[in-house]
Amino acid sequence: MNSLHQEKSKKGFYWLLFAGSLIGVFLLGLLVASITERRAEAVFAYSPKVELADFEPRNEVWGQNFPWQYESYRKTQETDFRTPHGGNAMRDMLEEAPELVVLWAGYAFSKDYNQGRGHSYAITDTRNTLRTGGPLAPDKGMPSTCWTCKSPDVPRMMNQMGVKEFYSTTWAALGHEHPNSIGCADCHDPKTMNLTITRPALIEAYQAMGKDITKATHQEMRSLVCAQCHVEYYFDRKRPGAEGAFYLTFPWTKGMGPEEMLAYYDEFGFSDWTHPLSKAPMLKSQHPDYEVYTTGIHAERGVSCADCHMPYVSEGGLKYSNHHVTSPLKYVSQACQTCHRESEATLMKNVYDRQNKVAELRHKAEKLIVHAHVEAKAAWDAGATEAEMKDILYDIRAAQWFWDYVAASHGGSFHAPVESARVMGKAIDRAQSARVKLARVLATKGITAEIPYPDISTKAKAQAFIGLDMDALRQEKQVFKEQILPEWDRKAAERQAAMPMVRK
Repeated sequence: MNSLHQEKSKKGFYWLLFAGSLIGVFLLGLLVASITERRAEAVFAYSPKVELADFEPRNEVWGQNFPWQYESYRKTQETDFRTPHGGNAMRDMLEEAPELVVLWAGYAFSKDYNQGRGHSYAITDTRNTLRTGGPLAPDKGMPSTCWTCKSPDVPRMMNQMGVKEFYSTTWAALGHEHPNSIGCADCHDPKTMNLTITRPALIEAYQAMGKDITKATHQEMRSLVCAQCHVEYYFDRKRPGAEGAFYLTFPWTKGMGPEEMLAYYDEFGFSDWTHPLSKAPMLKSQHPDYEVYTTGIHAERGVSCADCHMPYVSEGGLKYSNHHVTSPLKYVSQACQTCHRESEATLMKNVYDRQNKVAELRHKAEKLIVHAHVEAKAAWDAGATEAEMKDILYDIRAAQWFWDYVAASHGGSFHAPVESARVMGKAIDRAQSARVKLARVLATKGITAEIPYPDISTKAKAQAFIGLDMDALRQEKQVFKEQILPEWDRKAAERQAAMPMVRK
């Protein structure tokens, strides 16, 4: 009996083993099929459909070869996300902080300053802003250098014209040559798709510092392609060999910190404009995002711009970098939680806490510097001499530079909150120093009462205070949009229709 029972048990075991093997083979087959399918998807996805010509500026043409990246790029057209200090929606920064109008009196930013939208809007917004005016002739208005960070047509035009020549003409003269917004050709080589530097200013800045940018690692390039534009810069009109051109230059030879860049500008007495109230020689910080980022903890840990602003995503067998470049707070799970284990709510609170504290200091500095400009005007009106005002004007220049270094940096209060607070503290200190000295000068002129703070509670009131005729500026822009932009679009469409596109 025992022998018969053992024989039956063995048969049952063998049948179970056979069934298990069948199931295992079936599951293994499914896995192999899935891997094969995903590999096929990947091969299909990265099979070029068209041949990309050198300097191809049209994003939609690149999109035929890289549809997933292009579709994610197209989401930069969205304007549905707002945070307390950023997002992708257009925000009137002068309305939110009217003090900015007085700080930038005499400079184009006092007319119009909006939070930048996504890369897709670069051309539309630069055409529409009051800062670029309403030139009705190609030899009028802003320099062509103002296109440099707006379009992948720029490398094409620099190659066609020459760099110095590109910087030597006007914004209006090249309007019809720049229909494409920031996109693929700004950062990628069309043959290899490797990240590449297409703007000479960054290459030249590295050379001036004795560095070779071609030796940058891939991870460094994931930030450096952004640093082509998201940096502080100025127009060097005296560059040897390019005298008179508005030559785009980064002031980095003494360092990337605000003190070093201020010393750089001081060394040759550079100023962007003279403030009409205080008569101080002013500097306008552009958007030193890269410089501020390098002082933060993420940069210290080797995290690149793309890691957070263009995180990798997976779809089926594809893994690619999300080209929806925007605030990482729009997709915290992809951008932050790949490294941080905290909840989305906690991470967002961490960001806002840092931004709010720097913003508190920023608003304090803005009011103090406005005070200084207004009090300096009162001192001039009372008969102050240039000798009496010299140190005061430098304090105002330095205070506003330090303030603007932080204020103009996109996301700086999160990228480097400690450094941002330190620099904003210097702005407050310099503004207070100017006001103490002004009080002494005013006292010598018999003025001991407080100089009234102007009613600049709204953007309109602030612009009226500094004497801007906003109706005339808006009318000028409207005529430009009606008479000039259609002609730019017509010429651009005709030229692009004739550009070859070879299918593979």
